[in-house]
Amino acid sequence: MTFCAVNPATGEPGTQHDALDAAGREQLLARVHREQQQWRHEAPLTRERFTAALGAALTTHRETLAAALAREMGKPISAARAEVDKCVQLCAEAPTMSRDALASVPLAFDVTPNGTARTEVRYHALGTVLAIMPWNFPYWQALRFAVPALLAGNGVLIKPAGIVPESGRLLQQCLSDANAELAAHTLPPAPCHVAWLAVEAIDDIIADRRIAGVTLTGSDRAGRHVAAVAGRHLKKVVLELGGSDPFLVLPDADVAAAAATAATARTVNAGQSCIAAKRFIVCESVFDQFLTHFTAAMRALRVGDPFSTDTQVGPLATAAGRDALHAQVIASVRAGARLMLGGAPQPGLGNFYPPTVLVEVPDHAPAAREELFGPVAAVFRVSDSEEAITVANRSPFGLGASVWTQNVLDAERCIAALDVGMITVNDMVVSDARFPFGGVKDSGMGRELGPHGFREFTNPQTVRWVHRPAAPR
Repeated sequence: MTFCAVNPATGEPGTQHDALDAAGREQLLARVHREQQQWRHEAPLTRERFTAALGAALTTHRETLAAALAREMGKPISAARAEVDKCVQLCAEAPTMSRDALASVPLAFDVTPNGTARTEVRYHALGTVLAIMPWNFPYWQALRFAVPALLAGNGVLIKPAGIVPESGRLLQQCLSDANAELAAHTLPPAPCHVAWLAVEAIDDIIADRRIAGVTLTGSDRAGRHVAAVAGRHLKKVVLELGGSDPFLVLPDADVAAAAATAATARTVNAGQSCIAAKRFIVCESVFDQFLTHFTAAMRALRVGDPFSTDTQVGPLATAAGRDALHAQVIASVRAGARLMLGGAPQPGLGNFYPPTVLVEVPDHAPAAREELFGPVAAVFRVSDSEEAITVANRSPFGLGASVWTQNVLDAERCIAALDVGMITVNDMVVSDARFPFGGVKDSGMGRELGPHGFREFTNPQTVRWVHRPAAPR
C-alpha cells in the first residue's frame, strides 16, 4: 500500500509515502513499547513539558500544516488554520485537565475491627494504543486522542488516513520537534509516532501483545471490524463513528438565528464531519420561515479555491466521495424528496458539490436513513416537539443533536428523550477539549476529551489500604 494524496480542487497528484514492511512494523512496535515502559513511570511534569513543546511546534509550523490540509483534502485555508490553532489550545489546556482527571479518587474511610481502611481509585496507564485516524481532521482528531493518552502515561501509534500523507509527515515532524525539546533536557522521549501501516496489517497490529487498545475514528463498517478483531484479543476499544445529527427547531425558537447557524452546522468542512447537523427537523408553525432563511443562507455560501480566505465551502476530499454523495441525492429525489437548492456536482475541475437542500424526504430515502457526508441538508416538517423527537430518534446513529427553543421544559424533554451522546441547546454541536465527546448506537462507544477521555485508556485500579495498630510488645 502507498499513501497517496490527490489535490481535490485540481486533480493534481500530491505527496506519496510507502507503508511500512514487516521489518519496519516490528521495529516501530519494539521502539514504542520500549519507550512506553519508561514513559509510564515519568513524572507528570515531564509529560506536560512534552505537551507544551508539541504546542510550540504546531505554532511554528502553523502555515505549512494548514496548507497541507488545503492541498490534500480541500479544507478552506481559514478553517485549516483554525484546526491547527485548536490543537495548540488543546496542548495548552490538557495538562491542567489531566491533573484533576487522573488524580486518585478517595472512595471510603472505614473503621474496622482490625484498624482503619482507606479505599481509593488510582488511574494507571494501560499501555500502547493504536489510533486509526480519518482524513477530515487529520491533526485535531489524532491529537485530541493522543495528548490525553500521553499525559496518562500511554504510548501512541497514529495511523493516518491513506489520502493525507503530507499531513501525516508534518504531524510526525511536530512530534519529533517536541521530543527534541525533551532530549535537550536529557529527558526520555514521548512514545508517540505516526505509523505508516497498510490496511492489511491492521489486524495483526491489534493482535500484537504490545498493543493494549485501539481507537478508531471512521465509518460504522470499519468500527465493527476493528471492534470484532479487538474483542477476539480482549483489547480495549474506543470508536468514534458516523453521525446523522438532528437539528430540532421548535415553535418558539429564534428562527433567524437557528437558520443561520444551521447553514454553518451543515457545511463545516464541506459537510464532511461526523458532528455536522444533517437532518433539520422543524415544527409546522415555523417551517416555512425556517426554510426560507435556511435556503437563502445555504445559497449565499461561497464555494471555491481552498487557498482563498473568502472560501467557505471547499471541494469534497475525493471524487469517489462526491459521486457517492450525489448518488444518495439522486436516490432520495427518486424516492420522493423535492430539491430546493443544488443537487448536482459543480462542472469543471475538482470535487466540488454545491450546498444542497432537500425537503419532503420520505422515511425510506437515503437522506433520511444514511449519513450524507457532504453539504447536503434534509429538512423535515413535523407537527410538534414530540414528533420531532420521534423523527430524530429514527436514525441508527446517535452522536449529537441541536435543539432550538426558548422553553426550558421543552428543552429538558428533548434532552431526556434524544438517543445521542451530546446535546446543545440553541447552538451547533462542536467538539471542545473540556467536555466528553462521543455517541451511542451506530455512532460508536467510549468517549474522547474531557475527564472521561483521559481515563478511557487507563486501568482504574482500586486500592484498599488497611492500617492495623501495632501489636503490643
